[in-house]
Amino acid sequence: MNSEQKVKGTYSFVSLGCPKNLVDSERMLGLLAQDGYQLVPDAQAADLVIINTCGFIDAARQESLGVIREMLDRKKAGQLKGVVVAGCLAERQKEMLLEEVPDVDQVVGVYGREEIAKIADRIMGDLHEQRTIFRPAPMQAQDDRARLRITPKHLAYLKVSEGCDRLCTFCAIPYMRGKHVTKPIEAVVEEARELAADGVRELNLVAQDMTYYGLDLYGRPRLAELLRALDEVEGIDWIRVLYNYPNYFTDELYEALASGRKIIPYLDMPLQHINDRMLKLMNRRHTRDETTTIVDRLRESIPNLVLRTTFIVGFPGETDAEFEEMLEYVKSARFERLGVFPYSFEPDTPAAKLPGHVDDATKIDRRDRIMAAQQEIAFAFNQTLVGRKLDVLIDGPATDPELAGMMTGRTFADAPDVDGVCYVQGSELEAGDMALCEIVGTAGYDLVARVEASRPSRRKKPKPGKRKRPGSPFNIIQ
Repeated sequence: MNSEQKVKGTYSFVSLGCPKNLVDSERMLGLLAQDGYQLVPDAQAADLVIINTCGFIDAARQESLGVIREMLDRKKAGQLKGVVVAGCLAERQKEMLLEEVPDVDQVVGVYGREEIAKIADRIMGDLHEQRTIFRPAPMQAQDDRARLRITPKHLAYLKVSEGCDRLCTFCAIPYMRGKHVTKPIEAVVEEARELAADGVRELNLVAQDMTYYGLDLYGRPRLAELLRALDEVEGIDWIRVLYNYPNYFTDELYEALASGRKIIPYLDMPLQHINDRMLKLMNRRHTRDETTTIVDRLRESIPNLVLRTTFIVGFPGETDAEFEEMLEYVKSARFERLGVFPYSFEPDTPAAKLPGHVDDATKIDRRDRIMAAQQEIAFAFNQTLVGRKLDVLIDGPATDPELAGMMTGRTFADAPDVDGVCYVQGSELEAGDMALCEIVGTAGYDLVARVEASRPSRRKKPKPGKRKRPGSPFNIIQ
């Protein structure tokens, strides 16, 4: 919205759920800004509030409903003119959502996001005849450019595809977001250039199924080609590749991951289980042997690789022996980063109909046992970083009053929001700086570092074609 454009109304925005949902939120924010609506930080000062919800598991749905009810209370108190519920919860529950929260003004499905400005116009104009908007999943990937980003200026998420063809038995995402649709390489690169021009240094690639990229559009997986194209985008320092399903790892992809100048050696690969019977019940379409082959090849191919994964405990029918197999695998595979989730009963998924559902107490106990084992592994990995010199991307000042004067940042080994941070002792640092630091200690899952006095805190961007070392675009000095 330019300075001469008349403000049509004010709005507050709540974005819940995963980074893919965040991209949708930022696109809606951009559309509203272009149409003359002004974003305000406090719902009490807004005409309307938009809640982009998550509907993945019950805990996320309850969080979304809690925010919805809070905003409806404000509307009832006369503080808001309207409440809009968008995103995955809206898509999953559709008309039923209005039965649970009948005072909501508009319910907008995942693919109704492009009409958000029209929806705001209707609420501001007291037009309430049509209260729901649901659009079918698109045949072509949506354009995510012209976003109003709410991430820090130096980092962004870039969605390279939408939807999923996997149909894992525990997951409702395909029902909410439709079949896999690849965003063309040229469109992804153009969006990356737009983000780089807006000050982004760290690009986090997201999709429901990253390694599947290109199969629907080009007839074969083309993630390797996409990564090589993104590696040439000027202004980007780090490219982080998230949500890699353990399929379609080709020789070409291993090479692209290992040799890119800007592709950092951090890979997120959700495994969910390691026992073959459990994997089959989950409809994961890979085996333990195939998984270990991929993990071994990745570690052989990529120097200094940090692997993140997630597991589900207490899936229907999981025996003590099958859980112990997963626990032993976690101990032996030694993933640097790992998350564990108790199985969430989802009534509209195939897993809900399976026999042998595990009680909640057992699920929590199994989660805690894996996390206890993983804590030892993660702490040990952090100790291996002490004494090394690493580039740290500064995110901003530390928020803990006890750490006044310190900054928080992240090394290549930590993705935003899901991993640890690095507390940096150094003056004159700003958010977005890339500082070469010596890791001087650990604080649980976090690191403590100081800036190298002999190095500038703002690193010059690498020249095209120049590498600091093969397969490593950033400083890792032993």
